[in-house]
Amino acid sequence: MRRVGGCGNDVQWCFTQVKGTAELDVSEADIISTVEFNHTGELLATGDKGGRVVIFQREQETKKQPHQQGEYNVYSTFQSHEPEFDYLKSLEIEEKINKIRWLPQQNAAHFLLSTNDKTIKLWKVSERDKRPEGYNLKDEEGRLKDLSTVTVLQVPVLKPMDLMVEVTPRRIFANAHTYHINSISVNSDCETYMSADDLRINLWHLGITDRSFNIVDIKPVDMEELTEVITAAEFHPHHCNLLVYSSSKGTL
Repeated sequence: MRRVGGCGNDVQWCFTQVKGTAELDVSEADIISTVEFNHTGELLATGDKGGRVVIFQREQETKKQPHQQGEYNVYSTFQSHEPEFDYLKSLEIEEKINKIRWLPQQNAAHFLLSTNDKTIKLWKVSERDKRPEGYNLKDEEGRLKDLSTVTVLQVPVLKPMDLMVEVTPRRIFANAHTYHINSISVNSDCETYMSADDLRINLWHLGITDRSFNIVDIKPVDMEELTEVITAAEFHPHHCNLLVYSSSKGTL
């Protein structure tokens, strides 16, 4: 949405784009559960109850409309989470995406975190518009050559190809939360992030999947004395040693 016209306190908002179809009968899996822009606003990621992540990319501004924001079109779609079953607790774990967080961009690729109730995943989003050709051990059709016929060493060359967007899983962070994850937040140090559930907040290193540090724990010794739960948590955008979390009592 964008702001238009008006003077003084007269502010009006109008739609610039509407994605999806306005159908009355929408399947449960298609209900969007979270949305998140990346740091530049070029990419917009949405997660739904079916465990899918859809990434939209903003088109470049045209010369004819230099002051108008480009439209967002589908850039990539992938399945982030699948439904699981915890046999020890006889509990079904939904595939619904609870939160998406983009990491600050360090190179040509983009990275994002997505989480359902129990498992956090790190994804790499990259583009490929060239392919290598001229392998020594394979012919043009991809079949292995007879090594006795290979007499000249050649250097593969890169040939142009249609743009391909590749989304690959890089890390899976699991088995650290007893309760449902409601928040994830990337630290400004670009090395760590935190995840919060109803009673605990854990600190993770992006390169370590099997260990996290518990930094907040409000679980009482006797669960019958439970009076509040954690509702959200967020790192400070610039100071890596500051964070805030909120509770169901309305406190920060």
